[in-house]
Amino acid sequence: MNISAVVDPVTYEAGPPFELLHQMRSSSAVAWVDEPALHGQPAGPGFWLVLRHAEVERVLRDPATFSSWLGATQIRDAQDLDWVRRMMLNMDPPDHSRLRRMLSRSFTPRAVAALTAGIEATAAGLVDRMIGGASEERCDFAKDVAADLPLLTLADVLGVPAEDRWLMYDWSNRVIGWQDPDYAVSAAFDGTGGTAMARRALELRPQPDADGRMPDPRTRAGMPDLYAYARLLAEEKRRTPGDDVMSILLAQSGEDGQVSDAEFENMFWLFAVAGNETLRNGLPGGLIALLQHPDQLAALRADPALLPGAVDEMLRWWTPVMVFRRTATTDVELSGTPIRAGDKVVVSFTSANRDERVFDGPDRFDVRRSPNPHLSFGHGPHFCLGAQLARAQMRALFAELLRRTRTLELDGEPVFLRSNFQRGVKRLPVRWTAVGAPDVPGRGTD
Repeated sequence: MNISAVVDPVTYEAGPPFELLHQMRSSSAVAWVDEPALHGQPAGPGFWLVLRHAEVERVLRDPATFSSWLGATQIRDAQDLDWVRRMMLNMDPPDHSRLRRMLSRSFTPRAVAALTAGIEATAAGLVDRMIGGASEERCDFAKDVAADLPLLTLADVLGVPAEDRWLMYDWSNRVIGWQDPDYAVSAAFDGTGGTAMARRALELRPQPDADGRMPDPRTRAGMPDLYAYARLLAEEKRRTPGDDVMSILLAQSGEDGQVSDAEFENMFWLFAVAGNETLRNGLPGGLIALLQHPDQLAALRADPALLPGAVDEMLRWWTPVMVFRRTATTDVELSGTPIRAGDKVVVSFTSANRDERVFDGPDRFDVRRSPNPHLSFGHGPHFCLGAQLARAQMRALFAELLRRTRTLELDGEPVFLRSNFQRGVKRLPVRWTAVGAPDVPGRGTD
């Protein structure tokens, strides 16, 4: 087995190495993976890859043994570890618990329900724009539709002016796609139509060096425009607070104290990047699943009540976030494998979501799958706060897409992100027949 393929980001331009992961998972719950020098990155010390569902859950629910803070959560060691450790994503209890409690007050079921009507209206508008604005009944679903829904929703949730939302698109591209030559220099937002805050932040956007490389976006110095915008937004929220997450967060005080400027900036980073990217790739990934399984697409069209379960199956089958890292705080044994204190321990959601011990026919996409204990939103203390919000957006967009189209099919090959972290979709060309449109000779059904 060529295990190094698991860590090489170029591998994922053709899709995750499912067969390799299956072979590794069949042999052991935990496997050692070397980190060779790749694509300008130096060799690393290697890590333990956790492949089975039960062991992934065990690691994620035990932060005392498997720490997010000690080495942060990316496979490659962070260059700016002191700063990175200040992000909630990279914290352990009790610091993580304090910030999560403060954020949880904005993500109650009632709060998510209140956002649902707006999400549905946004989804309807995007599909209307897609169908009404395409003279040839084709588009790039990834960029033209899927990218905009989480951006518009996040702008609403965070209190970011909608005209500035493409800043978040660029930030996400640069952070998540730092291994991809196209995304690393993303500059879709040019300031036209943006707010004064956005234009001031844009002045600080890093530029490629003589070799075409950008500064590492996983460091504070690599994202000066994002942090500048966060500071300006905080000032605005303090002057004129609204009912958005950021305003509520800044206004809180009590036993958990107040959010510091640094904590706010890192919270904003987390939402603007992580809150955008997972859904942005889950949406086109879900559509790919449907287009590659026309019987399941037909079943969903015939019975729209299957949609909530179908969304979870899309998330399992696609698995947008493929891995997360922890670091062992002590010598420990995991499924018979001895792990030493300080070792990197990387959980594979991609592998766990196809574990034969948990999922019957795990490679099969089944919109009726139940139960479906996928781990695409994580597990334990770091379970995704925005999980219900993400599900609501996926349900809204797919409900509208299926309602407004009679047929959907690929119009070319999808293009995938070069990343061993996020299963990203850069381009997804599709074509369709709208409901009520005349039949086109040679155009089939789903």
